[in-house]
Amino acid sequence: MLRLEAVSKRYGRGDWVLRDVDVRAPEGEAVAFTGGNGSGKSTLLRIAVGLSKPTRGVVADHTQRYLAPVLVFTALTGVLTVNGSGSLPPAYASSAGALFVGSTWLTIALTSLDDAPQRAIVVISSGRSLKVLLAAVGTALTSCLVLMVFGLLFPLWVGDYEVVTASDLLLGLEAQLTCALVGIAIGVLCSRLVLRRQGYALVAALALVMVTLFVKGMPPVNRLFNLMATTSESAKLLAPAAGMLAIAAVILAGSTAVTQYVTSRKE
Repeated sequence: MLRLEAVSKRYGRGDWVLRDVDVRAPEGEAVAFTGGNGSGKSTLLRIAVGLSKPTRGVVADHTQRYLAPVLVFTALTGVLTVNGSGSLPPAYASSAGALFVGSTWLTIALTSLDDAPQRAIVVISSGRSLKVLLAAVGTALTSCLVLMVFGLLFPLWVGDYEVVTASDLLLGLEAQLTCALVGIAIGVLCSRLVLRRQGYALVAALALVMVTLFVKGMPPVNRLFNLMATTSESAKLLAPAAGMLAIAAVILAGSTAVTQYVTSRKE
């Protein structure tokens, strides 16, 4: 059951957008939020699915569905980088690859509303779906930024590497951000917003992840990994990595636009 009790929301010291709202949605029951523009429907939806926090009130816990991709990321990072030595670029390529997989899964969880009561919520609010989509993408990116700290520092803790320079850290940040953006892009395209059947979404996500990782020379992920595996000097990789990051940003923007188009057509 999805449960909200006395949920209220306001931004800063402004007027209350929502005040003392109670919602109970048993599994299998459809709930529609109706009202005029600015009445708080989209805000209530974001709170219900965990994309926004209420100013006060009680919301059912939404955190467990995000635990699996975080655990996958930490486990892969640990396995791929433990007891590493030599130069840092290959280690940071491994942690970036782990974040790529984790960010894809995390984004699908964020955008698919995969709890049964949450899927039953229908918001009748023309033009607001883009805000919800952007909120999901922003939440996924913020979560990935937190995970990047672990991805940057963990190899240094468990490995025995040469002198660490600012170029090493900057390259690691570029690589992880590139993989996070591409992972989020795949997650958005393979979410329930585009592919309603979970089996199709899973197959599509696996196919895109495999192609992105293993098609030789394919930018930005495989191309970046090849460069980091064959070049030990991080300073020489900063410019190519920045180019891959720019490509990843374009891919995410295009993925978001396609998802919004498909979603608007279904409304």
